[in-house]
Amino acid sequence: MLHTAAPTADDLAHEMLALGRRARAAARRLATATAAEKRAALAAMAAAVRAHVAEILAANAIDVAEMKVNGQTAAFLDRGTLTEPRVEAIAAALDEIAALPDPVGKVLAAWDRPNGLHIERVATPLGVIGIIYESRPNVTADAGALALMAGNAAILRCGSDSYASSEAILTALREGLSAAGLPEDAIQLVPTRDRAAVGMLLGGLGGTVDVIVPRGGKSLVARVQAEARVPVFAHLEGICHVYVDKAADLDMAIAIAVNAKLRRTGVCGSAETLLVDRAVAATHLAPILDALAARGCAIRGSDEVVALWPAATPASEEDWRTEYLDAIISVTLVDGVEAAIEHVETYGSHHTEAIVTADPDTAERFLNGIDSAIVLHNASTQFADGGEFGMGAEIGIATGKMHARGPVGVEQLTSFKYRVRGNGQLRP
Repeated sequence: MLHTAAPTADDLAHEMLALGRRARAAARRLATATAAEKRAALAAMAAAVRAHVAEILAANAIDVAEMKVNGQTAAFLDRGTLTEPRVEAIAAALDEIAALPDPVGKVLAAWDRPNGLHIERVATPLGVIGIIYESRPNVTADAGALALMAGNAAILRCGSDSYASSEAILTALREGLSAAGLPEDAIQLVPTRDRAAVGMLLGGLGGTVDVIVPRGGKSLVARVQAEARVPVFAHLEGICHVYVDKAADLDMAIAIAVNAKLRRTGVCGSAETLLVDRAVAATHLAPILDALAARGCAIRGSDEVVALWPAATPASEEDWRTEYLDAIISVTLVDGVEAAIEHVETYGSHHTEAIVTADPDTAERFLNGIDSAIVLHNASTQFADGGEFGMGAEIGIATGKMHARGPVGVEQLTSFKYRVRGNGQLRP
């Protein structure tokens, strides 16, 4: 059970180091687990989640009530709320991950040297992954399952707003692991609300943690990136753009802009800025903004946008750099695709950007010219999701350029080693 009161500093340090040692021992077992063993565990985990729906929803009700008392926003409440369909989606994601190819042991490359040595680069588990996340309780299952399928142990640190939900989900996951004969310590939850535990996890727990994955708001990710003493897969924020080109079909542009912004405003792939080619401002701008406003979206526009659509609130310079995570969008006009690329590169966070156009050459210029983890042509930015990429689920979206970029799924949770086979070769 999670502590209701913070332990002493010495007790906490002892407990966290023990957590790391248990995870390291579990990781050694998982590194040699067969694909069949991991799939059996994931199937048992999914079955346990389905069997414990009532308990999971009851725990979530406690979390949601506390969020309301704390005055959390509607978007935050949406991220933290579970329903029967959402719990079923958690179980279904476990089934999907179980059906993925096992990445461990995959030969990534192979070649022969003139001296007869045969060299292979082979995928291996990372080891122990520390995952720090905020309000989404489904991440407990997604993160634990993805780590497991890649042969890793996971130490999970959920947000204070989802403690009860995460613990209930973890109970089901560990029940499934035990039923399948894999160590329950393959997935563990930091058992305290004490923020000092986060610092200990970022410090690597005495060398037992191999990588940290933060999934949450800007302040969380900034802290992780500043304090971590182990490698980090992360994105700081999701300032995502939709660019409506002069060759865009208007109906498609309306549909994509509305979906990209409003399908779920609290996800990191939600569009925060709309760019419209000045060449079609007279025909495209008002219908798109009318559609957004009709669905409750607030519009913050540049001076030109306000002049063409007076209901907009004037945008400040800060708006172009803001991840709203709410039903708000900033809007400006640009002179073609090059200006759109310039705006994205100036204000964006290298997360996800989309272009709407019927011109394939313009689309290619945008896709090649944008330095973001995900770029889309004629599709909503809300597809920035590992499940939508066929990965079963993802721990987060990485916007760095080392090792993992974009959705972090099972393949991104592996490293590699070289296997070299010879017949007595000696180096002269």
